Amino acid sequence: MYETYGLLIGGDWRAKGGAGMIEVTDPATGEVIGAAPAASVADVEEAIAAAASGLKAWRATPAWTRADLLHSIANLMSARTEEAARRITLETGKPIAQARREWGLSIDQFRWHAEEARRIYGRIVESRAPGGRIEVSHEPVGIAAAFTAWNFPAFLIARKVAPALAAGCSIIVRPSREVPGTAMLLVDCVKQAGVPDGAVNLVIGPTSTTYDPIMASPAVRKISLTGSTAIGQQMIRDAAGTLKRVSMELGGNAPVLVFEDAQLEQALDLSVPVKFANAGQVCVTADRFYVHEKLVAPFVEGFTARARALKLGHGLDETSQMGPLINQRRVDAMEKIIADAKARGGRIETGGMRPQGQNKGFFFAPTVITGLPDDALAMAEENFGPIAAVTSFRTAEEVYERANSSEHGLAAYVFTRDPARMREAAARLESGMVGVNSYALAAAEAPFGGIKASGMGREGGTEGILDYMNVKLTQVAV
Repeated sequence: MYETYGLLIGGDWRAKGGAGMIEVTDPATGEVIGAAPAASVADVEEAIAAAASGLKAWRATPAWTRADLLHSIANLMSARTEEAARRITLETGKPIAQARREWGLSIDQFRWHAEEARRIYGRIVESRAPGGRIEVSHEPVGIAAAFTAWNFPAFLIARKVAPALAAGCSIIVRPSREVPGTAMLLVDCVKQAGVPDGAVNLVIGPTSTTYDPIMASPAVRKISLTGSTAIGQQMIRDAAGTLKRVSMELGGNAPVLVFEDAQLEQALDLSVPVKFANAGQVCVTADRFYVHEKLVAPFVEGFTARARALKLGHGLDETSQMGPLINQRRVDAMEKIIADAKARGGRIETGGMRPQGQNKGFFFAPTVITGLPDDALAMAEENFGPIAAVTSFRTAEEVYERANSSEHGLAAYVFTRDPARMREAAARLESGMVGVNSYALAAAEAPFGGIKASGMGREGGTEGILDYMNVKLTQVAV
């Protein structure tokens, strides 16, 4: 599969790269499933040159034509749903039903931004000069570069490629080395739709060859990252050298506030599937559950029972509800969190180890921990795995302060039936996104992003395309 596509530079697929090959592993078995070509510095420099050429043709393409082509991309993606879902599952380990949903959400990004391309509005401002006017317009920022993580290998790329193309930018995609095949399928749909050669390029490879040339190039005007806070901080520093625009979707440590009037069964029915989706490897997933002291005992009982009942297995098995972690490093990270929890007096209600009978791959059991102080690792840091920490609270003022104590501010969630409490919580929580009796935040029509150490910029919604555009003022005098 990887040899069929490879790198995409200037409209041509290359089965070989100048930096050798990268082995790709199925995290459910630990077995190698293929090898992808790795780009050299020279390959990346060619991709930048191709993007410059593609930019000239693409930015001159009328917005309505761009919109039609984005719809064509979505149509091609829709026709390849099963192929893509299987590839996502093999590379990430997530259950195939979740992989299909991810591909569908990726298609939505192209549908939404196809229509946004037709709605790039400017405005007229009355001039103080007699007979004059001020025109405010938007133009593509230029060449963009997208760096994406492995946990949503299609969706994260679509959230960057779709608005970039809608705005008239060309783009270089650099996915995580764990999931190159998914990126190849998506980019091939873009190529087959007929965008100009060089408008979209794909490079895969180590940081040493793919990162530095992009960050150093003055031709690349925009960087969009989905990754860790530490990587985002370094990228912002490196982008300063050439004054690149940056959008950063970084880590999270989402709190869930369950007030005393919440519908308990609703909170449990929604929280458990969301927490353990993609084995908890989701930036907006709930890490720390603050449950009112009147509800905490039944909440823990219900959450633990549901977590214990989840079926683990290979994602290609339609009955599997949770797959593995992406690699052994993530398993090691979970074991570190568990060791810290035990040392801090936490109680492991379920899980806390590799599941029995799973001798292959990188599985870790769905885990629920109670009795932890707020500075324990499971509470204070993004665990990015299948660990839920549950604690209690007494007053609203107390829980807002505890929830806001994190350096992160990506997502937060509230369960309550009181309309006044809903509004109060949304206003008091320091977060870029708040879900009230809902975890549904990642939709094409909604601006996705965080504050504080969780980043800057937005993806999706009417705001998403603006991160790929410059504002131009024209003063017209008569």
